[in-house]
Amino acid sequence: MPDLELVSHHLCPYAQRAAITLSEKNQPFRRTDIDLADKPDWFEAISPLGKVPLLRVNGRVLFESAPICDYLDETLTPQLHPADPLERAEHRAWIAFASATLDAIGGLYNAPDQAAFESRRADLAGRFERLEEALGDGPFFAGAAFSLVDAAFAPVFRYFDTFERFTDVALFAHTPKVRAWRRALAERTSVREAVGADYGDRLTRFLVARNSWLSRLMADAAALA
Repeated sequence: MPDLELVSHHLCPYAQRAAITLSEKNQPFRRTDIDLADKPDWFEAISPLGKVPLLRVNGRVLFESAPICDYLDETLTPQLHPADPLERAEHRAWIAFASATLDAIGGLYNAPDQAAFESRRADLAGRFERLEEALGDGPFFAGAAFSLVDAAFAPVFRYFDTFERFTDVALFAHTPKVRAWRRALAERTSVREAVGADYGDRLTRFLVARNSWLSRLMADAAALA
């Protein structure tokens, strides 16, 4: 059995992908969370890009979530990628779509004013409408079986659990399949346990400190509570 250590950050959605994948495979691992605002010297020495996640495997280091998850899927059971090469390539493309969606979410919570916020909100709504077209009967991306696409999108949807405590971002009104998929992922044990119990509070503090339009919406909502 390999000796695995996941180097992470409390809020990193990409590290969540790796944690979910490890959990789905019932693989024991150690998790080391670091402060990305004050990176330890040992981390700088082993991280070529200065980012998390890293996966230490018997002393060797893998970086970037996609190759980490692919390695885990190639070496541990159960297999989460499809066996068919074309379908597997399609899944990898949707994982890249999940990454682009995370970038768009960053644009939303960093939007400096209402106009920029609405523009980025509309972009995200379009992404979820495109995703709606790709979904089948569920409960997961490819049907009954949980896949690496599910591991990639679970951290995407988790952001909105916090956003929606303060404001209605109105992104899922016309995407019933996406709404059902989001609920199914939220109920999955591997997804729930991929973050700490204080994740929501940590994310809230992070968002409020952005000095963005969403920060102001959150502050206003908190003042009225």
